[in-house]
Amino acid sequence: MKTVKFGIFGLGRGSSFYDNILVNNGDIVAVCDKNEDRLADAKKHLGKSLAAYTSFDEFINHPGLEAVFLCNFFHEHAKYAIRALEKNIHVLSECTSNCTMAEGVALIRAAEKSKAIYMLSENYPFMQFNQEMRRVYRGGSLGKVLFAEGEYNHPLNPYNAAEIKSIRPYRKHWRNYLPRTYYITHSLAPLMYITGSVPVRVSAMPVFDPYPSDSLLAAGTADRSAIITCLNNDDSVFRVTGCAAYGAHGNSYRICGEKGQIENVRGTNGKIMLRYNSWDIPEGKEEINFYMPEWNDEDKELIEKAGHGGGDFFVIREFLNCIRNSEKPIFDEYFATTMASVGILSHRSLLERGVPYDIPDFHSEEDRKKYENDTLSPFYGSDGSEPRLPRCSHSDYELTDEEIAYLDKLFAE
Repeated sequence: MKTVKFGIFGLGRGSSFYDNILVNNGDIVAVCDKNEDRLADAKKHLGKSLAAYTSFDEFINHPGLEAVFLCNFFHEHAKYAIRALEKNIHVLSECTSNCTMAEGVALIRAAEKSKAIYMLSENYPFMQFNQEMRRVYRGGSLGKVLFAEGEYNHPLNPYNAAEIKSIRPYRKHWRNYLPRTYYITHSLAPLMYITGSVPVRVSAMPVFDPYPSDSLLAAGTADRSAIITCLNNDDSVFRVTGCAAYGAHGNSYRICGEKGQIENVRGTNGKIMLRYNSWDIPEGKEEINFYMPEWNDEDKELIEKAGHGGGDFFVIREFLNCIRNSEKPIFDEYFATTMASVGILSHRSLLERGVPYDIPDFHSEEDRKKYENDTLSPFYGSDGSEPRLPRCSHSDYELTDEEIAYLDKLFAE
């Protein structure tokens, strides 16, 4: 098995992948982070010979670097991915591919010119129940997909200041400016992975409910969720949430076909419910089937040790196998930018109370040209420039000067 020389950019999340990279015969030769303590910890874990950088410019020029894992801030992946692709360095990008439409166009163009591969590090499709749903759906017993649901719900205790500050340490942090639609991958990617359906038109409605003004979460969006409807290229329809924050925590997915449906049952730690029409029951099945799926994989022990239900292991194995076999990943640049476009454009729909938007096909240069200069963003720029889009559905929702001063004081404590 060929060893691949790996570099990791961003060790807050990236450090959790050390073991998964190593067991898949990846050689971590360089890391990059602005936090010197994280660099020191990386050397303790990976050895004193590890090259540690605080500058991406130096990191990307590390001798012999073959692949980079981008684990930096959510909204800043595209420009670094493009830099790597231009140097023919393979890219694995965590969370989302791009946060403006123009970045999506630029990323596609760079990937098409590069000799390297691009893959989105989306782990939720690889959870055990989602892989089982893909197996059943691709087996054909459900018939063609007609409707599917994907829900990623991750609420936080608004008064748990320590937990909040651990992931959003200051008021202008990107998480506080993250619209509910943008973090779309955990709800949408499993449905696309299971069915092969691709969104072509979206609309969205907000669930608006501001947090208490004395809570650190008041610094973020006042939307608790966004309910997004996707019309797909095969005439099926998806309903997904993006990243929701209502009671109670959990992830759930449902695939409804012509003959039956399959879902992971809420509150059962991954149990599957598979149901058929009474006149469409396959041989060897019941009309209603409840069961816990099992891993049928040679790396079962490694999978069960990995984070996110084994998903963190699968993304690394898939990425490295694609490099070694010169294969195109399932979650390639087109898959990734389609999901990002759903997140970006459904937020615009939400701001307009459900006006539908067509999702561009970035295989088409005609569609790319429509968006190549679209740089609208709800985030602060790396240069400190102000957001150019509201972060929630009520565009006039703003904190008072007194509330801002109070929250800044809380963040600083």
